[in-house]
Amino acid sequence: MSNELIEFVLVSVALLGIGIYGLAVKRNAIRMLFAVEIIVNAANLNLIAFARFMPHSGGQTFALFSIAIAAAEVAIPTIISTCVLYWKNKRTNLCNLVYFWNTSLLYNTCD
Repeated sequence: MSNELIEFVLVSVALLGIGIYGLAVKRNAIRMLFAVEIIVNAANLNLIAFARFMPHSGGQTFALFSIAIAAAEVAIPTIISTCVLYWKNKRTNLCNLVYFWNTSLLYNTCD
C-alpha cells in the first residue's frame, strides 16, 4: 500500500485548520502555544512529504531545523514559568535564583 502526495497534503491542511482554529478561538496562552505547534507540525509534514516525492528537495533538512526551533520555543516558556513558580514559593528575586543556579552548577550542590 503506497501513500500518495495528496493524502499527506490533506492531513497537513487538516492540521493547519485545527491550528488556526486554536489560535482564533482559544484565549489561554498554553493552548495558543499548542496551536502554534500544530501549525508547525503541519508545515513539517508538508516538507517531509514533498521531500519524499521530489528527490534532492532538502525538505527533510528544513523540517529538522524547524523541529529544533520548535523545541527551543517550548523550552523558553518552561524556564520562565519555572522561575515564576520558584519565586512564588520561595519569595526570592531572580538575582538570588540565578546565583543559586550558578553556585549549584559550579560546586555540584543542590539544596
